[in-house]
Amino acid sequence: MFIYIRKKTIRIFLSCVVLIFACLFIYEAMFNFSVSVSTEITNWGLSFRENGKAPVGNCSSKVLKEYDAYYVGDDASKDIYLTFDAGFENGFTPNILDVLKKHDVKAAFFLVGHYLEEEPELVKRMVEEGHTVGNHTYNHPDMSKISDVESFKKELSSLEELYKQVTGLDMPRYYRPPQGKFNENNLIMAKDLGYKTIFWSLAYVDWYQDKQPTREHALSKLIPRTHPGAVILLHSTSKTNSEILDELITKWKEDGYSFKTLDDLTGL
Repeated sequence: MFIYIRKKTIRIFLSCVVLIFACLFIYEAMFNFSVSVSTEITNWGLSFRENGKAPVGNCSSKVLKEYDAYYVGDDASKDIYLTFDAGFENGFTPNILDVLKKHDVKAAFFLVGHYLEEEPELVKRMVEEGHTVGNHTYNHPDMSKISDVESFKKELSSLEELYKQVTGLDMPRYYRPPQGKFNENNLIMAKDLGYKTIFWSLAYVDWYQDKQPTREHALSKLIPRTHPGAVILLHSTSKTNSEILDELITKWKEDGYSFKTLDDLTGL
């Protein structure tokens, strides 16, 4: 009888151990997806589950960090990172820079070749006022379709050279994939070139020129979803963003948020 009970106890114990490991495996699958980026991922994606909390990316921050890639900061600190993407100048950047200067906020601008060619004075102003100018590639292609190192490198190095011509400085090694399109090979190549890939944890549809969001719609999308560690993506081509930026920054500060740089985000 004693032996039977003991054997039964052992079986129960082993079953519990197996169950615990199964739960840990499921947890890892849900929150880290894998030890590497899935080969099926080609578009950066987010799932917002609770206002004021960081969304879940289709690749976790833990996995991304293995590739020197980031989409969110520390969720224990009310820091936010303001970034802008610009494929061209639409007349709103001077006001955006004025507002940033008024609030003493340093942002990051991810620019393409066309922008540096057409707006060198604005690029110089960004740098002079302490903002980071990041690499959004020279031609703004779908980078997930570029598999060879030389073609990938050319998209980044061509912009580096143009930035050097315009500013006389070396370009900061921050890269944002156009349209958020990427794959594991892209992340590896960017890292090998010394770049840190920067995605985002908060954005909204602000890029259609003939369908700009209203002030109310923009604020309803941005304010409730702001969260500690947010990497915020806005397009500087947006008229709405230009008009609400002063109000946005004021509100974020009232809510206790501090503005940090990409150097802070990546630990440089």
